[in-house]
Amino acid sequence: MTERPMIVGRPWRRRMEARDPAERHRVASSLELFFDLCFVVAVGADAARLEHALAEGRVLWGVVGFLVIFAAINWSWLNYAWFASAYDTDDTYFRLATMVVMAGALVLSAGVPRAFDDRDLKVLAVGYAIMRLGLESQRLRAAGGDPAHRTTMLRFVAGEGGCAVYWLVVAFAAPEDWQPWLIPLGIVAELLVPPWAESAGRTTWHPHHIAERYGLLTIIVLGETVLSSTNAVRDALSGDASLRLYTVAAGGLITVFGMWWVYFSMPSAGLLTNLRKSIMWGYGHYVIYASGAAVGAGIAVNAAFVTHEAHISALTAGLSLTVPVFCYLLVVWWLLVRPHGPDAPYAWGMPVIGLLAIASSWTGHAVAVTGVLMALQIVLSIWAHGTKGSRPGAVRARDGGPRPR
Repeated sequence: MTERPMIVGRPWRRRMEARDPAERHRVASSLELFFDLCFVVAVGADAARLEHALAEGRVLWGVVGFLVIFAAINWSWLNYAWFASAYDTDDTYFRLATMVVMAGALVLSAGVPRAFDDRDLKVLAVGYAIMRLGLESQRLRAAGGDPAHRTTMLRFVAGEGGCAVYWLVVAFAAPEDWQPWLIPLGIVAELLVPPWAESAGRTTWHPHHIAERYGLLTIIVLGETVLSSTNAVRDALSGDASLRLYTVAAGGLITVFGMWWVYFSMPSAGLLTNLRKSIMWGYGHYVIYASGAAVGAGIAVNAAFVTHEAHISALTAGLSLTVPVFCYLLVVWWLLVRPHGPDAPYAWGMPVIGLLAIASSWTGHAVAVTGVLMALQIVLSIWAHGTKGSRPGAVRARDGGPRPR
């Protein structure tokens, strides 16, 4: 294993060579953490728009708009995270180019209200293009500094750059009536670029580093959801709160705790063993992130419902929380827990808990019941891990998961 040499001073530009995927002690950098915080602004803006749409009864438009905009946010983050895992040189040029991507994320955030309210994609497309400008300049550096992956990098530049131009054309030149057809076409094109590019030679991303990066973004997204619970608690303590508002605040908070618990219940790095599995794992997190952010909107909608500020049915309010909880549990189970097989004996409980949460939407107390169900999932996880860890012959693997001896 090669150790990354310590940098004394900050060089302007270094040769961008592929990093060792087996590098020891590889962790997220302070720049990557700063980068994530810029994206949480976009996530918060998108979730806030979803909340308003649901509270006003515009369910279909709110959900579709939220998912489309979130796809742009998530895709931009994903592309940078995997590239940086393979080629982060931490020189001055790399830091500045990353800040260009961050600036584009903030522009994209500013365009979320116009995209949601007026179906105007111009600011959104410009922000996306700025992010692409910063990333593709780095890919060109990698193409020059890493001959073994030059074709891979040039394919990324051609594919991602072409998609950025496509979105500008859709936003500025295409008739608005065409957008419902052009947007899905562009999303499919974006999804096809990484498999096509990586087929020319897989880049040397670091599995443990990628797993940590995804985990950190999960925490940030759940942090937005905690904010919704906090606002419900604040309203509950305002002096004229009802018992139902207290239950929304408590149930929402326990739900978020449970979401964090199940995501980090099993290690993920060992699941990234080949390109196909890694792409499915990486793409699947879109549902985890989007549903995590939507849970926050659902908590806020339920708080608005019990205070008579949202003029929707109790069933709609309940489903605004329970559907994303189900989606979150289902995909976390499918991607992160189920592949561990016998090392995750409690895995069956997660989709069942999700289905029971949806069923609770018809009770009129969906948030409270979902909170109880998520608390039950935590207890089940603790019991299962304790039982598994106490069995004779079980040892704990280096990445934290119990493995048979």
